[in-house]
Amino acid sequence: MQKILIVEDDLALNAGLCFELDTSGYLTVAAYNCQKAQQLLKTDHFDLAILDINLPDGNGFDLCREIKTILMDLPVIFLTANDLEQDILNGFDLGADDYITKPFNIQILKRRVEVALRRNISAAKDLTNYYNDGFLQLDFHALTAISNGEKLAITPNEYKILRLLTANAGNIVTRQILLEKLWDCDGNYIDNHTLTVAMNRLRTKIEDKNHSYIQTVRGMGYIWTGVKL
Repeated sequence: MQKILIVEDDLALNAGLCFELDTSGYLTVAAYNCQKAQQLLKTDHFDLAILDINLPDGNGFDLCREIKTILMDLPVIFLTANDLEQDILNGFDLGADDYITKPFNIQILKRRVEVALRRNISAAKDLTNYYNDGFLQLDFHALTAISNGEKLAITPNEYKILRLLTANAGNIVTRQILLEKLWDCDGNYIDNHTLTVAMNRLRTKIEDKNHSYIQTVRGMGYIWTGVKL
């Protein structure tokens, strides 16, 4: 279920927005000022933020700027009475996905929320085709790998391993999942020993004494510990 942060100091409007979006299948969390919103953004995960501009302890423009600095991929929709052209332009300049002025039609708002979330999902899927942390660059479309400026010779199965690990960075990818996804050059599925050998060979290609990417979780699988730029 997709979670939406609603930052609006009008309690009745905030409650109404939460109700409408909850009944449309989303999970909403309300904040009535910048301080509460900042706290929630640090402790919870959201798929979208809806921001008012005029807030009791600050403004939505500054909050959006902060969000885009820390959570650049989080979609933001402004929902505000500020309808001046310059305000609208400022909102988009800060990276907002949409700018809706009050009064508004709730059905149109819900459709714009749907579009913003769908666009973000598509972008996230595209990002799984690439990995770059400044030292290691992987392009799963072009099947190229570069480490410290030098091109690496990576096999098809090694690309499959890398894609599975990087797409699930920070989480355990079990040996069973890897074994189900991999096969040898003759189309035969590989066994546990072959997987261990392949993983060790891959480590020697992409890691050095200052860069470690693949952590073994004994008896379970592997975790990708690298962090994208």
